[in-house]
Amino acid sequence: MNTKIVSAAALALSLGLSTAASAAPVKIGMITTLSGGGAGLGVDTRDGFMLAIKLADNKDVSVVIEDDAQKPEIAVQLADKMIQQDQVDILTGIVWSNLLMAVEPGVVAQGKFYVSTNAAPAPLAGKGCNPLYFNAAYQNDNLHEAMGQYANQDHKKMFILAPNYPAGKDSLTGFKRYYKGELAAEVYTQLGQTDYAAEIARIRASGADGVFAFLPGGMGIAFMKQYAQSGVEIPVMGPGFSFSQDVLPAMGDAALGAKNSGQWAKDLDNDASRKFVTAFQAEYNRLPSIYAMQGYDAAQLILSAAAKADVKDTEAFRAEMLKADFASPRGKFKFNTNQHPIQDIYVMEVVKDGDVLTNKIIATAFTDHGDAYAQDCKM
Repeated sequence: MNTKIVSAAALALSLGLSTAASAAPVKIGMITTLSGGGAGLGVDTRDGFMLAIKLADNKDVSVVIEDDAQKPEIAVQLADKMIQQDQVDILTGIVWSNLLMAVEPGVVAQGKFYVSTNAAPAPLAGKGCNPLYFNAAYQNDNLHEAMGQYANQDHKKMFILAPNYPAGKDSLTGFKRYYKGELAAEVYTQLGQTDYAAEIARIRASGADGVFAFLPGGMGIAFMKQYAQSGVEIPVMGPGFSFSQDVLPAMGDAALGAKNSGQWAKDLDNDASRKFVTAFQAEYNRLPSIYAMQGYDAAQLILSAAAKADVKDTEAFRAEMLKADFASPRGKFKFNTNQHPIQDIYVMEVVKDGDVLTNKIIATAFTDHGDAYAQDCKM
């Protein structure tokens, strides 16, 4: 694996920006998935994060980037290396909840902050919450809760499926928390699975009038292509991860019309979102996904605190992080008592904008939505 160290000063100078000192130097360790079937998610996470670093006027922030190859044991080794050898102050970037559950205990035990760009397992939002752990994205259940709420409008009997790992279980738990209809089946697939013939046969025979699928990355691409080829016409919906901008080109027209949920989409009407989309397209020549936005905001969160407090002063830095004093592309953003977001969540539809597949907001599922586990957090 290659280690990449990027100085904010060098990045800022490359854009012709001026630099200014932060309260103190900050070194960030990013562990994310840059190889294998989940690489697209990690690449977007990294690129969104580094865009915010690049746009920041802060010469004292540096980032060490490593590939976890979507393996918990590698992620744990990298976290220990970053803390003990690289002397990072903050860790971030993990996409997958099983990896985060392996890494987070050791990070906070060694007195370091962890800021999640995506993974948000229920235990870390509830009884396992920690003052050093922040989530800048959501809690795993949230986007699935939104689709459960939305499914009540038109669907009486849903077939639901997700991979068998912590985020998959949180997904279906969240959907069921708000869905009031009947379940045709609740199916857990293998993490990383690419052949869905058996599941599609079950859907065909289930009598369901809708399918809810949480299958991020390559899993969702494989499922949607096979589903379209099968001729089954039961409509599919999912969270934004299943139909995020990074996978839509590979899915092609099989994704058209799919409803999905998210706390952000590129057509959200605010200045911060327009700035983000324009800058991301200019830098990377593609549209940003929800993973990119979450990485961007995680970096903005860290930068906002670093501008006002020394990361070595844990209480002062945490107090600045809690303020969430930055302009998020998602609009309203604040932290709940468990250091997870309270935010609006939207329903989107996959459409074609010219020749490009993308998501368009069609409804608001929740306003100022928190999570079901904050009440169990005793910080």
